[in-house]
Amino acid sequence: MKTELPYDLVRTLLAVVDEGTFDAAAAALHVTPSAVSQRIKALEQRTGRVLLTRSKPVRPTGSGQIVVRFGRQLARLEGDARSALGMDAEGVGPSWLPIAVNADSLATWFVPALAALAREARIHVDLRREDEAHTTTLLRAGEVMAAVTSSPDPVAGCSVRRLGAMEYLPLATPEFAARRLDGDPALLLPQAPVVVFDRRDDLQDAFVRELTGGQPASALRHFVPSCEGFTDAVTAGLGWGLVPRSHATARLGSGALVEFLPGRTVEVPLYWQQWRLDSPALATVAAAVAAEAARALLA
Repeated sequence: MKTELPYDLVRTLLAVVDEGTFDAAAAALHVTPSAVSQRIKALEQRTGRVLLTRSKPVRPTGSGQIVVRFGRQLARLEGDARSALGMDAEGVGPSWLPIAVNADSLATWFVPALAALAREARIHVDLRREDEAHTTTLLRAGEVMAAVTSSPDPVAGCSVRRLGAMEYLPLATPEFAARRLDGDPALLLPQAPVVVFDRRDDLQDAFVRELTGGQPASALRHFVPSCEGFTDAVTAGLGWGLVPRSHATARLGSGALVEFLPGRTVEVPLYWQQWRLDSPALATVAAAVAAEAARALLA
């Protein structure tokens, strides 16, 4: 016997996950907290799975993530159908597309890719910033419909296409390079202060591991979770760092920064992953992103 997942119950689960608590979900749905609790219990009974961890904020379990993703896909298809039927005039809001994107892409080429959406008044994006190695986690959890990621392996239910590669240059101030990096980089880099974006950023460590055969960058590090701030920190002489070429050009030209390993760069391949949905809104965004990536990234 087939078990159905009533849409009203699934929408209630989405509301609880998005709002974080049963009370907040009840307010958003204009029902009582008791009604929300009963709907979640009914959905859990139908699926035979615990779908939520009753923490603050509430989190979906592994099974809950599957239902959340299913619910968001239904909502996306419903929105597209309403738009195609000309029902927008009846009070339907814009098409919201949650997308995960890494900070360097967001600070360089990704926003210009969205300029094409200025002509698409019904499409709005909700950007979630996350490291490119971890954006697929948001896809898997059903929190976003698409992501810029460094993984070529598609998340279940998603398609994937290569966008290109971001190029990074190992840079430091002339004074820092002369004082801390004048010699064998395999010996000096593991000891030299380094600038790192955040605790998930492995770019500098991976670069040094490749040079040394396994040793990471120095434990003497500054965490600067801002793209402009990162480049400013390297320019201030706090340490060396891998800077996107687009951010490096002007400072190299002025002499504020130098390549301490001339000709050596790091290329990070980027991919676009999105749900396999026949969604005009999602297809429009994907086409705009692919077009700008072809212009801005390395092939």
